[in-house]
Amino acid sequence: MAEAAMSIEFEDIQGLVRFGYKHLTQACFLLLRIRDAGAARAWLANAPVTSAITRKPPPRTAVQIAFTCAGLHALGAAEDIVEGFSAEFLAGMSSDESRARRLGDLGANDPARWQWGGAQDRMPHVLVMLYAVPGELDEWLRTIRAQCEAGFEQLDCLSTSDMDGVEPFGFVDGISQPRIDWERERAAHDEEQFEYTNLSCLGEYLLGYPNEYGAYTDRPLLDRARDPAALLPRAEDDADKADLGRNGSYLVMRQLRQDVEGFWRFVDGQAGGDAALSEKLAETMVGRTKKGKPLVEVSGETDDLNAFTYDGDPEGLRCPFGAHIRRSNPRNADLPPGWSDPISRLVRRLGFGSDALRNDLIASTRFHRLLRRGREYGGAPGEDVGLHFICLGANIARQFEFVQGAWLAGTKFDALPGEGDPLLGHRLAGADGMPTDGFSMPAASGPDRRLTGLPQFVTVQGGAYFFLPGIRALRYLSKVQP
Repeated sequence: MAEAAMSIEFEDIQGLVRFGYKHLTQACFLLLRIRDAGAARAWLANAPVTSAITRKPPPRTAVQIAFTCAGLHALGAAEDIVEGFSAEFLAGMSSDESRARRLGDLGANDPARWQWGGAQDRMPHVLVMLYAVPGELDEWLRTIRAQCEAGFEQLDCLSTSDMDGVEPFGFVDGISQPRIDWERERAAHDEEQFEYTNLSCLGEYLLGYPNEYGAYTDRPLLDRARDPAALLPRAEDDADKADLGRNGSYLVMRQLRQDVEGFWRFVDGQAGGDAALSEKLAETMVGRTKKGKPLVEVSGETDDLNAFTYDGDPEGLRCPFGAHIRRSNPRNADLPPGWSDPISRLVRRLGFGSDALRNDLIASTRFHRLLRRGREYGGAPGEDVGLHFICLGANIARQFEFVQGAWLAGTKFDALPGEGDPLLGHRLAGADGMPTDGFSMPAASGPDRRLTGLPQFVTVQGGAYFFLPGIRALRYLSKVQP
C-alpha cells in the first residue's frame, strides 16, 4: 500500500475519536433540527470543528458535529449519497419493533416513552457536542447557539456532570477501552488470533480503513465528477472514487437514567443490611471493585487495570459469567485458550474438549469492540442521574447492536439461564415466557448462588444513530451536491 494511503489524516478526523476530551470536564450536547437548510449549510461550511491534531497546550474548548439520517435529508444531501450509508443508520435506532426487541428497548425502555429520538418530531437532525475547561462552557454555548440560530431550532440541550471518573452507581468508569492502531501496525487482512489483544484495527472505528476482517466497511463512494473541487479524500480501496465516509465514524448515543437508590437498596436487602457484604455483592454484579480493580487477576506486574483476561477464571468463580464487564467485553480470542502447537490449535478450532465448547458459546471479542465516549449527567438534589452513553464504531450492526443485543440484553449469554445484564437488563419475561430477572454466581462446589427478582436499574430516555463525518466530508455536505 502506498505511503500516502497509509498515513493518518488527523487534520480531517474529529478529535473525539482520538482524545475523548477528558481534560475538558464540562460538556453539553445540543440536539438540533434544521429549519433553514441554506442557513444550516452556511454555518456547517465554517463551523469551528476541533480536529484530532495534537495541540500544545490542548484546546480549552471543542465542538464536534454529527448527523442523523433524517438530518442528512433535511440538509438536502443527495438521495443516492444518503443511501450509501449502512442499513442500520438509515433505519435508525427506534425504527421498528424487531430492533427494539433485540436492543432491549421494551417496557419502560420503549422508544414511544423516550424524551427524544423516538417520535419523528422528537428526532434530532444534528448533534452538536460542546466541551470546555471548567468555567468556560456557558460562554462557549452562547457563542455556538448564536451562530446556529438562523439555521436550526433546539430540540434539547443535554447537560453533563463531572463526577471525576466515577459513574453514578459509584464505580470508577472508562477503564476498558480498545487501543486503536493509529500506527497501522496490524496486517490489512484477516489473521486468526490465538490470544486476546487490546490492539484494534483503525477500520473498526473509522470508515475508509481496513477493519479486523481486512475489509473496508461500506460507505458512500462517489464518482470524481461529484466532487469537482476535490473536497473529499480519495478511497484507499478504489482510487477513482471520492470517499465521503473516510475519517468519519458512526456515533451511537443513548440517554440512560440510573436508579442509584434502587440499586443499592436491592443489594443491601440481599446482603441483609451488612454494608461490606452489600458492596461485595455490587462489585460481583459489575465485575470490578468500586475503585476499578477487576475481580480476576491482572496480568503480570502492572498497574494497568485493563490488563487481564478471563482465562484464569474459566468457571466464573471470581467474576461471574453474567457480570456486567464480562458481558460487555469477554476478552476472548478467536480460539479457546490452550497450547500453541498446531495439533492443539486444530483440536480447539474444531471445538473438541469441554473448555473449547464453553468458549465457543461466545463470539470472538475483536469483531465487537466499541470506543466509548460517554458522560454522566445529573446529581443535584431532585435531579435524575445517569449516563449519556456514547460510542463510536464503523459498523453499527456488528459492534453496538451485537454487544447490546447478544451480550447485554441477551438472556442466553454464555448459556446462562434466563438473565440479562445485572445493571442494564429490562427484567421482562422473554419471548418463551421465561423470567430474565436473575443473576447467577458460580460456586466452587454445589449449585450456583442465584439472585432473583432484580428490579430494573437503568431506563432508556432517548437515543439515535448519528454519522460523525470527517471534517472534509462535513464541508462537502455543506454544499449543494451535483
